[in-house]
Amino acid sequence: MVFDLLLIALAITLDPLPLMAFALVVASARGVRTGLAFIAGWLACFVAVIALVLTLTGGQPPEPRSPPSTVNLAAKLVIGVSLIVYGVRRHRRPVHHRTPSGTTTEVPHRHPGRTDPPAPVSAPSRGGPSSFLRDRLDRGAIWPAAGLAVLLQPWGLVAGGAVTVVDADASHPMTWLVLCAFCVLATASLLTAELYVVLHPASAQRRLLGLRTWMGGHAQQAIVFGSVVIGLWLTGKSIYELAG
Repeated sequence: MVFDLLLIALAITLDPLPLMAFALVVASARGVRTGLAFIAGWLACFVAVIALVLTLTGGQPPEPRSPPSTVNLAAKLVIGVSLIVYGVRRHRRPVHHRTPSGTTTEVPHRHPGRTDPPAPVSAPSRGGPSSFLRDRLDRGAIWPAAGLAVLLQPWGLVAGGAVTVVDADASHPMTWLVLCAFCVLATASLLTAELYVVLHPASAQRRLLGLRTWMGGHAQQAIVFGSVVIGLWLTGKSIYELAG
């Protein structure tokens, strides 16, 4: 369980879309405060999912070969296959970029060996901030920032973490340490960016916005890679345990 959770947390923290949106949040008025609201909403999702799973299991992992254990492995298999399918479909999806005139152009999928300069991108596609929401963020509103964090959660990966937490034994202190490590690691990229903004606000906002532009040209590959890797891991492990 430990390795599985940490691997999923690593995939979550490396997801480019939340970090791209976070760059917009901290670049708004009262960026530090809205950045903290974004992180609070982000963490609240993990805490709520973990609390729900532990409540349903009573803090005790199901017995091997029992019906609950089989159901959990089947759910893990479904989530793993879904992540693989999502990654493959996203890999085959044409990349769209906005031109300076506002029109959308379709860019064929690039060969992995090519390095074309990234074009400017709009807001992240997974529930990216609308113009209304962006106006509220520009005013330093807290709740829209927290809500945006919820919308941008990679829920497929979070679901993979949820079915893994089913095997957690709440009676062991080490379990709580692992769950805390999962939450911290899954938030590490956002915490690092927030700390950078606190220590060096002027340069941090400029560099985060530049990073957002760069990530816009590489987000597709990162999402595909993370989804397929976690999907293959969950699928392979669930099949092995179901057949074992």
